Amino acid sequence: MFFRWLKRYLPRSLYGRAAMILILPVVLLQVVVSFVLVSRHFEGVTEQMTRATVREVQLVLEALDVQESQPDALPTVLETLKIVLVQPERLATKDTRLWYDFSGIIMTRDFKLLLPSVRAVELADDRIVILNLDTAHGLIKLIFDRNRVSAANSHQLFVNMLVFGALLTFVAYLYLRNQLRPIKRLAVAAEAFGRGHSLPYSPRGATEVRAAGNAFLDMRARIERQIEQRTLMLSGVSHDLRTPLTRFKLGLSLLDDEDREPLEKDVEEMQRMLDAFLDFARGVYADESEATDPVELVQNIVSGYTRSGADVTLHTCDNGEEIPLRSASVRRAVDNLIGNAIRYGSRADVSVEMTDKYLRIRVEDDGPGISPENYEEALKPFARLEPARNQNKGMGVGLGLSIAADVARAHGGILRLGESTALGGLRADLVLGR
Repeated sequence: MFFRWLKRYLPRSLYGRAAMILILPVVLLQVVVSFVLVSRHFEGVTEQMTRATVREVQLVLEALDVQESQPDALPTVLETLKIVLVQPERLATKDTRLWYDFSGIIMTRDFKLLLPSVRAVELADDRIVILNLDTAHGLIKLIFDRNRVSAANSHQLFVNMLVFGALLTFVAYLYLRNQLRPIKRLAVAAEAFGRGHSLPYSPRGATEVRAAGNAFLDMRARIERQIEQRTLMLSGVSHDLRTPLTRFKLGLSLLDDEDREPLEKDVEEMQRMLDAFLDFARGVYADESEATDPVELVQNIVSGYTRSGADVTLHTCDNGEEIPLRSASVRRAVDNLIGNAIRYGSRADVSVEMTDKYLRIRVEDDGPGISPENYEEALKPFARLEPARNQNKGMGVGLGLSIAADVARAHGGILRLGESTALGGLRADLVLGR
């Protein structure tokens, strides 16, 4: 449970995770070394130096006791130990130190433990120490150099550790970036190929990355050959079938109206199926991206359906803005969605929504819809769920939704199916990334 919660806050990019793997051990090592160094080295050194200073302060107190019998004893001790004695009117009652002065905690503790007459220890800066003592001879303050009770420049070790740690981390980051650059180039080439662009790519980097790059090049070459062969085969078959269909149409034109009408419907159905095969064979990537106004594109498609007498309504379109699209592919996908809505229902509602991240074209109908467990099956090529649909409007070839899904994937998006809340039939959302 904890790791699942922590996973949400971890970086998702390869650079971020590599940097975390690199920096986190360095930071943890510095924290552990700093803790051990402070607790065992500086604490021990400060305790020893504080105890030595306590003995010197005790010499000053002893000189105060013999000052009446030996007047020169106290000045001699103060000059020898380089301690300044001040007799104030009142003593400080509260210890003071800087917030980052951790060794001051140890000094204050030891002074009060070993010298019962100490009332407060003043560490206003890192240069002097002021002891406030209440002795039998009155109130006194002893002032001496801070270097007598703690190590000088103790922070230099931490500064060196941070500076060199940051420097080594930066050098390691430069090396790591060079190692990750071939992986990033491979990811860019693979993503571009998924969108129908074949970028120039040559494997570089470590042996494993080169092996993955060569495998990608082999896979891309095989897929391109397969697509080319499929396109040539289907195009050839479809082209050859157009000739007998044309002869059928000419022959049917010589028949009587009563005999010709059902046969012409069959020929038109064959022509429509043949066009669907050609669209599928042509693929999504046959046309290049160009600046297109999606609202105007959808309006033209809807206008074509309304002129033919279909009940298609365009609702709530945002203001048009030209974005890069494969206009022919998008037109084909939207036409398939509207055609399915009209075929299996009596009306279709179309809307367009555009944001900074995506373009959504929604088509809803009042037909029987598709059950949620069949959504995935409906997106497969040549899948026909006719038992759940209206068969009175003609049999499809099962390519409309598949082509629309391919168009969405080619634009970095997705085709989502659901139930229409407005019409009660199927809702198809063609979501394209920007």
